[in-house]
Amino acid sequence: MPTSSRGDWTPALLISLVAAGTILSLSMGLRQSLGLFMDPMARGSVVTVATFGFAMALQNLAWGIGQPFMGAICDRFGGRLVVIAAALFYCAGLGLMAAGGAIGLYLGGGLLIGLAVAATSHGVLVGIVSRLASPAVRATAVSILAAVGSLGTFVVAPAAQAMIERWTWQGALAGLALLAASMTAVALLFRRAAPQGEGGTPRPDARRAIAFALSDRRFVIATLAFFACGFQLIFIATHLPNFIAICGLPPSVGANALALIGICNAVGTLIAGYLCQRWGNEIVLALIYLLRTLSIALFFSLPVTVETTLVFAAAMGFLWLSVVPPVSGMINSQFGPANFGTLFGVMFLSHQVGAFLGAWLGGLSFQISGTYSIGWLALIAVGTAAAALQFWSGTQRPAES
Repeated sequence: MPTSSRGDWTPALLISLVAAGTILSLSMGLRQSLGLFMDPMARGSVVTVATFGFAMALQNLAWGIGQPFMGAICDRFGGRLVVIAAALFYCAGLGLMAAGGAIGLYLGGGLLIGLAVAATSHGVLVGIVSRLASPAVRATAVSILAAVGSLGTFVVAPAAQAMIERWTWQGALAGLALLAASMTAVALLFRRAAPQGEGGTPRPDARRAIAFALSDRRFVIATLAFFACGFQLIFIATHLPNFIAICGLPPSVGANALALIGICNAVGTLIAGYLCQRWGNEIVLALIYLLRTLSIALFFSLPVTVETTLVFAAAMGFLWLSVVPPVSGMINSQFGPANFGTLFGVMFLSHQVGAFLGAWLGGLSFQISGTYSIGWLALIAVGTAAAALQFWSGTQRPAES
């Protein structure tokens, strides 16, 4: 395993890491707070629970489809362009949501915010950091980015709930739009890596990289298992606040649960990055799927109280974005960082197909049956299958570079 030195942490890497962490934190905090708007919009007869769930499903599908393209653009031209475009998409999407109605929710909260998140999430930002970091510190830098990026939910979710209670849900969306606009200024801090294609650095080639990755058994299995990650997490992010409200708990518990997911996420992601360097990426990924599914099964089997909800949120937060270090480590070690955005985008498309179904079927099952029981059982079944599939793929030795 390579040893790092102080010289590996260059000014360009540190500045870009701070910028990427800030943008990721804002983007994830904004997106994961949208579930707080389901209850006030449904109570105001603006949309139904099923409509809101379908809009969040569209958002995740747009995120997944847009991710390979945003990653490829970033691989070739750098991150400033895609982040500035994302901030504009975010503001427009939140504005359309505030306008009310199903169409505004589908186009704004679904399509535009989905594309915005694709341009401000791990596929783009981890790629920026990976290309600037030397092999000795790359895994650590990615783990720090993923950990810092999770802290946004800890701040944004309670702030969004406070704005909803103090103003209106429309005013709260306007406040979130101002936060989204601030990403344009942060993007100017990004530094570019050395010109690609020079000094032995491979030039990005999206088509060739995709063809090569799809011939790799471990990449294909990890991509299939990634479906469960999206299915589980987006169901919870979208429907947990409404589920808690149905069980008779106050809305503040839902906001606090999302915030707790964010803060515990930082710790879990750092630990996952450390374990990947000792145990290998695949085994850590399989354990994450298994522990996440056991946490869901336990929460579903127990009475829903403030205590059980917050313990569940802490457990899920610990495992929420902890998949990023093993997934990014696998891509970087097997294929290198030159085409990271493209390959992460391909893998992430599977994640977002699962996210689409998790958000949509969660709302649909509630609309049909009046409960979320079918949805919780589906989370357990899909997660169990993913853990088994990832364990079956075998283990990978920790990368030497």
